[in-house]
Amino acid sequence: MKITSFLFLLMMVAFACRPVKKVATIKAAFSKKDTVQTIVIKEAPKVDTQALINDMLDKVNKNRINFNTFSAKIKVSYEGQETSQNATAYLKMKKDSVIIIQLVGPLGIVGLQAEITKDSVFVVNKIDKYVQKRSISYITDVTQIPFDFGTLQDLIIGNPIFMSTNVVSYKSYGNQLLVLMLGGFFKNLVTLDNKDFKILHSKLDDVDVQRNRTCDITCNNYEMKDGVQFATYRSISVSEKTKLDIYLDFKQYSFNEPSNFSFSIPKSYKRK
Repeated sequence: MKITSFLFLLMMVAFACRPVKKVATIKAAFSKKDTVQTIVIKEAPKVDTQALINDMLDKVNKNRINFNTFSAKIKVSYEGQETSQNATAYLKMKKDSVIIIQLVGPLGIVGLQAEITKDSVFVVNKIDKYVQKRSISYITDVTQIPFDFGTLQDLIIGNPIFMSTNVVSYKSYGNQLLVLMLGGFFKNLVTLDNKDFKILHSKLDDVDVQRNRTCDITCNNYEMKDGVQFATYRSISVSEKTKLDIYLDFKQYSFNEPSNFSFSIPKSYKRK
């Protein structure tokens, strides 16, 4: 699997219009005087819908994972129109500093390594023995998404990305809360757990209808570990001209454990 495909995968396993119209309710009060029944109908106090929206967004943000370091072993499955591949990704991340990824294919062969910092991306191809250096904007160029280091690390750790206060509508449906957000690049229909406000699903559609790109992201198998809820399984389905299905299964992960973040580039490798 090419490293750009994996970065695109990580980006996607990744939310501004005016508040919705205020909600009005009608209450009926009944009273009796002598033998005549009088019905009084009055409008209840208006609900501050923006306050409800702000409260909902605050609860979502309270689920954000705060960390110093993160490491994981991830089983990655990739199914495209012409090919399907499986790989194991070993990932290490130091908050606001560096992300290191190593992709291992069948028979334990290391195929690619990458180091991502706030301003650059190094990709080392262990099979063809060459190295590429790009600016962090390379990820934006590949994915066509406004992308910075902070957004990438939030995506990996499981924090919400592309969140906006621009809520078009919301609806409570059983144990779930459906929230439609409109941003500069995506319309995002987010499904939240109505109890603890963790993200269960999001459907992204391009604001630019000419692109006709859609993406469905599902997060499940949440586990409570080290005081945080972490989605250990994520499925991503992306379609534009072709369809791509990606599955991330976190086999191991840990927060705030000591780790070595060294990244070496063989001198004999070609530069591209």
